[in-house]
Amino acid sequence: MTWFCAFTANVSGLDVSAKSAILICADSGITVWSKNEFEPLPMASTTKIMTSLLALEHAAAHGNKEIEITREMIQVEGTSMGLMQGDIVNLESLAKGMLLCSGNDAANAAAIAVAGETKEFINLMNEKSRLLGMKDTKFSTPSGLDKDNHHSTAYDMAVLGAYAMENETFAKIVSQKSMQVKFINPAKTVNIKNHNKLLRLYEYCTGIKTGFTKLAGRCLVSCAQKNGVKLVCVTLNAPNDWDDHIALYNYGFENTITKNFDDKNFRSSLKVERGTKEEIPIGSLTDFSVGLKLGQENCVVRKVEIPDVHYAPIEKGQIIGKVVYYLNDIIIGENNVVALEEVKENKIEEQGFFKSIGKFFSKFFGK
Repeated sequence: MTWFCAFTANVSGLDVSAKSAILICADSGITVWSKNEFEPLPMASTTKIMTSLLALEHAAAHGNKEIEITREMIQVEGTSMGLMQGDIVNLESLAKGMLLCSGNDAANAAAIAVAGETKEFINLMNEKSRLLGMKDTKFSTPSGLDKDNHHSTAYDMAVLGAYAMENETFAKIVSQKSMQVKFINPAKTVNIKNHNKLLRLYEYCTGIKTGFTKLAGRCLVSCAQKNGVKLVCVTLNAPNDWDDHIALYNYGFENTITKNFDDKNFRSSLKVERGTKEEIPIGSLTDFSVGLKLGQENCVVRKVEIPDVHYAPIEKGQIIGKVVYYLNDIIIGENNVVALEEVKENKIEEQGFFKSIGKFFSKFFGK
């Protein structure tokens, strides 16, 4: 049985200066409020969310390598973290320079360090955007400087922002009002200040990234958390972006709740074929919580998805199925169903089967 709950994303009486805007629950992806959220627009330095995320993921997978800054890396206009040819820094330091002081030099350096050249890195950015389901985004530069065919949507940037905040290193960096960045050569420590004033203006803000160019206007992707609800807000081309985000968060936290879906007490049984037991107990040992718009919690559909039978062997704790929760046919979360006992394969039964086959044929062929 499927239920459908319709909620108007835009609300009369609430407006923002932004040409495009959206507010979503970070964990469920549910839209709380929106305005022209699918309109492709330039996104300026909020682009660096993707650039820094790829740099941090590369560092986690391949090591936080040291990078010697070349002339090519710093041949970029606009904001800078102060890199000079010959400097040596690591990837995480470049991510800090991108996310706090919006260094275009840091973005360019990270792109070349990760992929060998900016063109190849841009391919990685666009591939990542496709994997995340960003349907109307095209990256043409790692920094966010104005360039033909470089655009995104408020919706897509919210998807990116929510995903990026799941990365612990990224989330820690963007939550800081200022940070110290260590240069390996020449050995020095530089203090850089975060351009995201919302961290100072709104007590529940936890990040993320600002942006501005003449073409894009003021752009801002931010995250805030209160009473267990985690929201991501995006405004593109917003003259009053700080006020826009505060107003949207005030509305959002008044109209959302955290709903816990607990299946720790769920128990059932599973028939087993070719095992030392014919049946074993199964159940879920987990729960999860997501943010929902008020009223939506009554529209969530729960479905238990487990097989009728399973072949041995089965290990204790092995995932057998899951309990899935849907809102308007979209999965908002699930809990695994696992085997609560182990079952070994019935070798004796299998050997008996082959012995019977042997006896059958011996009647015809003798021994």
